[in-house]
Amino acid sequence: MGLLNLSFSLLLLLSALQLVSAQLATDPNEVSALNKIIDHWDLGNQLSLTIDPCIPNATWASNTANPRVLCDCAGSTCHITHLKIYALDILGEIPRELFELKELIDLNLGQNVLSGPIPAEIGQLSKLQYLSLGINNLTGPVPPEIGNLSKLLSLSFGSNQFSGPLPMELGKLTTLQELYLDSSGVTGPIPQELANLKSLKTLWASDNLFTGKLPEFLGIFAELKDLRLEGTLLEGPIPSNFGALVKLDILRVGDLGEEDSSLGFLENLTSLSTLSLRNCRVSGKIPEQIGNFAKLQYLDLSFNKLTGQIPNSFQKFTVLQFLYLGDNNLSGELPANIITPKLIALDVSFNPMSGNLPLNFARTGFSMNVLGTSINGNGLPDRGGFGLLNCLQGDAKCTNQLPSLSSFSIKCGGTGQTSASGIEYDDDSETLGAASFYKSSRWAVSSTGNFVFNSNGPRYIASTDSQITETLESELYKTARLSPSSLRYFGLDLMNGKYIVQLHFAEIAMEDDTSSWKGLGRRIFDVYIQGERVLQDFNIQKEAGGSKRALIKTFETNVSNTVMNIHFMWAGKGTCCIPLQGTYGPLVSAINVRQVPGAGNSANRGRKQVGRIVGISLGCAAAVMIVSSVFYLWWIKDDAPGHMRVQTDIPKK
Repeated sequence: MGLLNLSFSLLLLLSALQLVSAQLATDPNEVSALNKIIDHWDLGNQLSLTIDPCIPNATWASNTANPRVLCDCAGSTCHITHLKIYALDILGEIPRELFELKELIDLNLGQNVLSGPIPAEIGQLSKLQYLSLGINNLTGPVPPEIGNLSKLLSLSFGSNQFSGPLPMELGKLTTLQELYLDSSGVTGPIPQELANLKSLKTLWASDNLFTGKLPEFLGIFAELKDLRLEGTLLEGPIPSNFGALVKLDILRVGDLGEEDSSLGFLENLTSLSTLSLRNCRVSGKIPEQIGNFAKLQYLDLSFNKLTGQIPNSFQKFTVLQFLYLGDNNLSGELPANIITPKLIALDVSFNPMSGNLPLNFARTGFSMNVLGTSINGNGLPDRGGFGLLNCLQGDAKCTNQLPSLSSFSIKCGGTGQTSASGIEYDDDSETLGAASFYKSSRWAVSSTGNFVFNSNGPRYIASTDSQITETLESELYKTARLSPSSLRYFGLDLMNGKYIVQLHFAEIAMEDDTSSWKGLGRRIFDVYIQGERVLQDFNIQKEAGGSKRALIKTFETNVSNTVMNIHFMWAGKGTCCIPLQGTYGPLVSAINVRQVPGAGNSANRGRKQVGRIVGISLGCAAAVMIVSSVFYLWWIKDDAPGHMRVQTDIPKK
């Protein structure tokens, strides 16, 4: 009897549990909204919810599910708290039904092709802690209603097409720890209200048209570990209170204008693993203390105004892999043991340095660029090449030989070939690394920089098997040379005079598929010829009308020192990570340079000019004699008897 009662009790308990379970259901408004969202973005094949979306152990609730729907059923009604639709190329605008999911904690719509504005109703999702809208095609202003999301820990809306300034209401997000707004399109000054974001650990804000001074309030973000501000219109100097950011692991600031900066603030930033202050008008000497940064792996101080010698403390680096000090005014000799055990690349090009090469310069796997210095290149594979262009630091001639060339053509990043028009393009397939130089008989190439955070390893040449349109010479564009920082080509031993420069481009590394997030990348760089910027914020894809389309840019320039300098430079602009991390920087397919007919060597031009002047003078004299003779005959004829000419004035010369 007792056993029967126990069985009956268990049956009642099971029935009660089943009843409770049956009563648990997702908020019907949320279910309806979710189904409309699925229809709006045409996700029926990937997320078919014919049953309650919050059933236990649903496949779409796992951590690896995408799309992912996760619920909280702690009360009598289940609520949708997590929605991930990530990198699925969903198209269209953000539907209003999304804002019916008011219990959302985590919303991830990153890496899609969403268009239109962010609706103001975003501010209704007041429980959000994580919001990701990065890498889409969203437009319009960033809505101030985002400031209502006071529980946000992470906010991402980078790599979009927004316009206008950042809303000051973002300053209300006082719990925010991560803010990603790089390449978002925002403009104007960085609002002072953002000084309230004292919990920030990560701030990515590069490639935006920010104006005004680099904000001093960034120096009070004591928790900051990762700060990236490159490719803006911000002005220096770097505030001295940045020295208080002692938790910084990554500091990338670049392309500052107006006022000079110094490196004094770095003294206590010993936690840095990546330090890049490229093109920031940094002047003065490099502090000795930097050599004591035990975690430093990447150091870039190139394109600044640094003076003095490289500190001897740089011989103490234990984990440093990349050291870029090119395009400064550093002098003296390289420290003998500057090639530390982990160092992969060293660039000191275009500095007035001298002396001998450091020890271990021939170590396998190590690359070095000392182009444009007076460092003794004995022992290098091309020792004549490294000393060749040190004359570019001054006014001296760049060659002791008589200039004899009037053209050169290069197939950048590819093997030599003859074009359909008969132009012979030289082979440029030499492997270049993070700090490299190569010299052929008629030209030279210098490449510096490293694709930081590129999981696929270094890629300095791009290639494609696709047909290139808008040209009869598709093969010319199927390879291209890339650089993450600075790529220079030099024409050598050129006769002085005027030249036509043709630069051939085709975007072969970025797609333009409007139906995929992989087609949202933007490559932007500058081009200088003979030191003059001829292209600023140049976007191959935009100007050519798409990817894998040929584009030729033609310029005129003068050679007066027997060398032509064509410089492709990344100024921190464009997306960094579409379609892959490390997809940015200058790209060029081919170069064709030829002298303008009749604009040869200046001495020859001078002799020809003298000849022309003499010829013109003789011709004029002969003409004067002929005219005088005719006039004299006319005068005799008119002075017949009975007429008298009277000279009344001094003859005019």
